Amino acid sequence: MTTPHLPVLLTEVLDALAVAAHPDGLFIDGTLGAGGHATAILEAAPNARLLGFDLDPRSLSIAEQALAAYADRVTFVHASHSTMSELAPRHGFAAVDGILLDVGVSSMHVDEAERGFAFRVDGPLDMRFDPTSDAPTAADLVNGMPESELADIIYQYGEDRDSRRIARAIVAARPLTSTRQLADVLEKAHRGPREKIHPATRTFQALRIAVNDELGAIERTLPQAVSLLKPGGRLAVISFHSLEDRIVKHYFRDESTDCLCPPQQLICTCGHHASLALISRKPITASDDELTRNPRARSAKLRVVEKLPPTD
Repeated sequence: MTTPHLPVLLTEVLDALAVAAHPDGLFIDGTLGAGGHATAILEAAPNARLLGFDLDPRSLSIAEQALAAYADRVTFVHASHSTMSELAPRHGFAAVDGILLDVGVSSMHVDEAERGFAFRVDGPLDMRFDPTSDAPTAADLVNGMPESELADIIYQYGEDRDSRRIARAIVAARPLTSTRQLADVLEKAHRGPREKIHPATRTFQALRIAVNDELGAIERTLPQAVSLLKPGGRLAVISFHSLEDRIVKHYFRDESTDCLCPPQQLICTCGHHASLALISRKPITASDDELTRNPRARSAKLRVVEKLPPTD
């Protein structure tokens, strides 16, 4: 039985995007998922139009059903949010009032054994957000990648100090075709006292990030999203992991700063001008109420910026 998908920080997102102030606005949801955030946006802005991106065709199908009542105001795109600067103008969204990104893996993906994201249930080692693509699967990486590269991925994306031993154990156990097989190898490779998280957690996370180029997609998307915003338009990003949040935090910090020269440099030579204003310097997190209803919101962090008018 799958857990119902609950959109995180729902009220906070509506406030962050100032949806009520734009009843006729244009909005982009770069990670449509089950359509929870999109539904709330369209309800709060009765004449708004929304463009929804998602890599997963099944998620798009679920969102289309959830948003059926708003079909005349929604456009669905089966693509990565990292293509929005190219695709959004084609659909009439060249200058928008708000953009939402809810990055990382969806609870729907984790709950479906056949997608290969979860290690507590057995399934194929896939992990692609778009299972219809010809992109390499987690099985391709696990069985075909050199040990040193596998260790690097586990270290960088899983932040696991035992990455070399883990990679060695994976290579010795090849071929691996299922999530349960890989999880068993990772449990046996674990040393030291048992941690709060399962020994497979970090490696599964690392493989998922690598398979979907998640961090690269975020880095590519942020400047595209800013380019599509009207002056005064807002970008809201929800992340669930420190690696994702760090990228967002650093980009927002740099783009809300006039000069990026080293602090010891007395005269600015970079010529950089702030394009964004921080709406909140600290990330917005879930309330105790929400955590009671949806414990998965515990690690969610929402960061928000507003686009500044162009400088002369």
